[in-house]
Amino acid sequence: MASVVCDPAPDDLLWLLVRKNHSFLTKRNGAQFSSEPNNLTNLHSYKYSGLACKKTIGITPAPNNRGVIVSSRKSKVESHKPAKSIHKVTLSKGIRRSAKSFCNSFTRAGYRPDLRKEALARISAIYQTQRPVKVHARKTGRRHTQKQK
Repeated sequence: MASVVCDPAPDDLLWLLVRKNHSFLTKRNGAQFSSEPNNLTNLHSYKYSGLACKKTIGITPAPNNRGVIVSSRKSKVESHKPAKSIHKVTLSKGIRRSAKSFCNSFTRAGYRPDLRKEALARISAIYQTQRPVKVHARKTGRRHTQKQK
């Protein structure tokens, strides 16, 4: 007997299955959000879905607040090995160099160039949260102190 190799389900069919309800979906005040991995904007839509699309990009903070981790799904890996289908790269050289490295490696190579703007915004936002908090000196002077008579 010959073994039968099944192709994975098409993206459109997967989206129809998970569109109405899945464990990552949050509905609030008429808006739908999704907290699934590899969803750049956390919006519940087919374009940004990390569950339905075969090619996805995910950006998360690196451990110890040192850069970002860019994860993408490999398209050549068999569908029954989901753990081996994720490729992760850590970018920790600063906002500008990480953004340039991301553009060079992912979007210019043709891997979802439509997500470039959202991915760069996410990289920038993560780096902004990793900056140390500035401690401002206490203001002193005539204007800032109470007058004593």
